[in-house]
Amino acid sequence: MTKRRVGVLGTFVWDVIYGRDVRTVPVQEWGGITYALAGFDAALPDDWEVVPLVKVGDDLATEARAFLQTLRRLAPDAAPVAVPYPNNRVELRYVDDARRSEVLTGGVPGWTWQGLQPLLAGLDALYVNLISGFELDLETAMLLRQHFRGPIYCDLHSLVLAVQPSGLRTLQPLPRVAEWCRCFDLLQVNEDELSMLAPDGLALAATALANGVQSLVVTLGARGAVYFAPSHFGRLADRIAGLPPLALSSGALRTALLAPSAHQVRVKGDPTGCGDVFGATYYSRLLAGDIMTDALRAALNAAARNVEHRGATGLAHFLRGELSPS
Repeated sequence: MTKRRVGVLGTFVWDVIYGRDVRTVPVQEWGGITYALAGFDAALPDDWEVVPLVKVGDDLATEARAFLQTLRRLAPDAAPVAVPYPNNRVELRYVDDARRSEVLTGGVPGWTWQGLQPLLAGLDALYVNLISGFELDLETAMLLRQHFRGPIYCDLHSLVLAVQPSGLRTLQPLPRVAEWCRCFDLLQVNEDELSMLAPDGLALAATALANGVQSLVVTLGARGAVYFAPSHFGRLADRIAGLPPLALSSGALRTALLAPSAHQVRVKGDPTGCGDVFGATYYSRLLAGDIMTDALRAALNAAARNVEHRGATGLAHFLRGELSPS
């Protein structure tokens, strides 16, 4: 059976995570795109496989290849692209259940269109997670939209983060928001990222949907997620089948807050990677043919389970219920 292929574009990151309790030993683990890869591995149906479009510094290339080999849905021809730069490393220090500081070191470069275009051949769908914020510039994203026929999901993530001389990531407004929106079918942001894009969710939804976005999701941490979509959007089946993109939205807007269950709210643990697992699960279930609200519920459940697991190693197995909480 020929499997459909979803490309997963992002960056390998080595995390050092400090919690609120100073007595706790910091977690040193894979981070960055590895959380999304684990989410896809757990949530994709059997007739799909994952094709990572990822770069890794040559200092951690062997370890990155070993991580990929733990994934069940990995395409047989998949491999990270090793580059002659130190791999990205991030020091995370949590100040409460959700807020953290982030310091970046490393030098893995983004993609040029000439380097990325050949890797798109044979893909049916694409997931873009701007882990470093430098994976794609706007020109490359626009070329991607112009030439790739399948649906494109984007988690804007660090696109709205500047890097200070110390490596500290700080929020910064994003210019040309409408043009960025025009590059993607489905868009994900969190509350902090939203604040750099528009005054509120409705304002961003108006811009996004007017520029062709079919699903905007704002993740709210322990409070769940808010979605915005045109009234005609329910499934992703037409875009997967390679039909032309849906018409720009000019009609009614659907929006709702999806709250997690009481159990999910009570769970305490490591929230690192929850947004990545959420987005990967949501997109996986849309690719599987689920309606939007069912896919979002599955994403909330997966993100809540991620809190109970530390790091990305073994995460796919845990999300499938094969391991106990770490």
